[in-house]
Amino acid sequence: MPLRRIIIPIRELSESGKLAGLLLLLATVVSLVLSNTTAGPGYLAFWETHVGYGALDKSVSHWVNDGLMAVFFFVVGLEIKREVLYGELAEPRQALLPAVAAVGGVLLPAVIHLAFTRGTPAASGWAIPTATDIAFSLGILSLLGDRVPFGLRVFLTALAIIDDLLAVIIIAAFYTSGIHSGFLLGAAAIFAVLVLLNRFKVKPLGLYILLGLGLWFCVLKSGIHATIAGVLLALSIPTDRLEDLEHALQKPVNYFILPLFALCNTAIVLSADIVPELFSGLALGVGLGLMVGKPLGIVGVTWLVVRMGQAQLPTNVNWRRFIGLGFTAGIGFTMAIFIATLSFNNEAAVDLAKLAVLIGSAISAIIGMIILAPGQLTEEPADPIPLKEEVR
Repeated sequence: MPLRRIIIPIRELSESGKLAGLLLLLATVVSLVLSNTTAGPGYLAFWETHVGYGALDKSVSHWVNDGLMAVFFFVVGLEIKREVLYGELAEPRQALLPAVAAVGGVLLPAVIHLAFTRGTPAASGWAIPTATDIAFSLGILSLLGDRVPFGLRVFLTALAIIDDLLAVIIIAAFYTSGIHSGFLLGAAAIFAVLVLLNRFKVKPLGLYILLGLGLWFCVLKSGIHATIAGVLLALSIPTDRLEDLEHALQKPVNYFILPLFALCNTAIVLSADIVPELFSGLALGVGLGLMVGKPLGIVGVTWLVVRMGQAQLPTNVNWRRFIGLGFTAGIGFTMAIFIATLSFNNEAAVDLAKLAVLIGSAISAIIGMIILAPGQLTEEPADPIPLKEEVR
């Protein structure tokens, strides 16, 4: 049947993890095209249309970035908690290598960005190239199929989760406006109640969600970015409900919230005037931070830790494959674009940073695929250095 021929490939794409990345890419292309056609003014105006009442009267773009993205961060928080409790990050020794790799992949892009922007207003965007997009990066590995070892996928997943945790900390610490102590105390009180509910093993999720809405409102009004409420709520969820919630929210987040975020945040008007700006400190800092800083930071720190005998590369992963992973981690997209919206009040600077993220991420993806594509799973790690305690 014709309908079955359409549904089956879509289901296969969804199960392989490729569909989420493809939808983000499609949403980005659609948004860029609409923004630069005769429909552009109306399309841009739609995102600035105000919806709501009183304290919650916000533009559609604010509802996406402050509201729906809190759900995305909630799922991120659930993933972090699950991985720390009984996943790839549960054992300190297992978590060591992706953890130090993630730190290297955050520090060096920030340093590169600051090298190009130091002393200018663009320096406030130093965190833009520090983030890895988990949906896109894993989607690239999925496109390569069996040519990518399982250990490399697991490592990238762990690295991206730790990267998300670092991004959450950065947003909370550096991208917070003036603090309103009353709302902040209200948020702290609600979070304390949530922790107590967890401690006393209260199970109904409806109660957590209801209090979570109150937490989101208080965090929103406190001056801390509202998405942090999503992470805090996730940390309070009973451990035996983590996987159920993740499973229930994965598709709405991947197939609705993130594509909508891409549509909203890539509404960029391109003109001939923007071409010279691609060689400005801001654009070079973001683009090279992703294309150069990410792979150098991740691979460099990992090489140092392995050479010191503190860890080993994953099974069937050699240094060539690991360098390919480093470039794949340079796909910033969702979190990088999100941080760009927080970094500047100047709309032109935000659009330029977003465009640099798109270009840097695209080049990183292409280089990563070129390096990883010829892989053969029969290879052994190129430099199998023993763990420190095994050295005789």
